[in-house]
Amino acid sequence: MGNVTSNVAAKFAFFPPDPPSYDVFKDEDNPTNGETRFVFTGITADKNVDVHLLDTKGGNKIVGTFWKHPFGKLTLLYSHGNAADLGQMKDLFIELRAHLRVNIMSYDYSGYGASTGKPSEFNTYYDIEAVYNCLKNNYGIKQEDMILYGQSVGSGPTLHLASRLPRLRGVVLHSAILSGLRVLYPVKMTFWFDIFKNIDKVQKVTCPVLVIHGTNDDIVDFSHGNDYGNLQKTNTIRCGSKAEVIRTSKVTQNKEIF
Repeated sequence: MGNVTSNVAAKFAFFPPDPPSYDVFKDEDNPTNGETRFVFTGITADKNVDVHLLDTKGGNKIVGTFWKHPFGKLTLLYSHGNAADLGQMKDLFIELRAHLRVNIMSYDYSGYGASTGKPSEFNTYYDIEAVYNCLKNNYGIKQEDMILYGQSVGSGPTLHLASRLPRLRGVVLHSAILSGLRVLYPVKMTFWFDIFKNIDKVQKVTCPVLVIHGTNDDIVDFSHGNDYGNLQKTNTIRCGSKAEVIRTSKVTQNKEIF
């Protein structure tokens, strides 16, 4: 029963666009420092965008895009929702970079976009770990200057990483799920076969947490976002400062807030 339910939850969690909205290819004519440069279709020449193919512990190659702001001191590591890929999100990243004046690191999960493999809970964990290592090793970005942003299913890898990094600048949870099964059923406890056990991992997060959830969300019920706030009120979330919950009827699962 547990395996069956877990498989149902996993099928609910992942809807990669088919076909993908973009592709990545080598720019053989314009190498950077003698190294092959990767190009992201649909993006005009922009010296402030780096495209990476990153190896994960799961054996996959995932696409990561680093959107540099010339004056950005902070970096937003963005984990998108379950039914989008990077090609559909690029306009948002351009706006975020301009308006927030931050660097944006975005990536596609295994099996999404031009990333290889198949989407799964543990692959998303391997994916975000590879992205974090890229930020640390390629750009010298410290966790103190990093904000993790997770939307919908992206809250899973976001909280997986946040629970392991004690000095993050902050975490933003947008339409976040408490766990996979809790999206399907009104369960009040965590079962061993559940996926994305965010309700347990958020208790290990020590930085400030901002929760944004639409009261009219018809996919992930508003109770998920509200319960994150209730956890904080009972001191279950041990944040560096309080976990603030933004409730708004204008935010739904598939509508960006920026």
